[in-house]
Amino acid sequence: MLSTELEHLETEEDVKKVLENNENVMICCGRMGPMCIPVYGIMKELEEDYPHVAFRDQEFDVPAADFIKALPECASFMGLPFTVYFKNGKLAAATTSVQVKDRVVEILSRVFGG
Repeated sequence: MLSTELEHLETEEDVKKVLENNENVMICCGRMGPMCIPVYGIMKELEEDYPHVAFRDQEFDVPAADFIKALPECASFMGLPFTVYFKNGKLAAATTSVQVKDRVVEILSRVFGG
């Protein structure tokens, strides 16, 4: 399990539930490495500013992460983390590698309003 302050998605059922029960979902799928840790921190920092978004993390090396890895939009991704944004259960945006706060805010605002 990832050592973050975010809610974790550990199983396929967890992923299914969060997508069914939340209109807006951001999932960062990664490891505890230098490209991923900043994204987890940004997500935690933004939770208060975006109460209408469910911020979740997921370990890259668990079977449940196959759902994200198999998305066509993630097929060419080479670096971790894979960060995906879902609106009403449908993929709305996807990024790879380390992200800066301004970029995350831009995507959140564009995809989910803000």
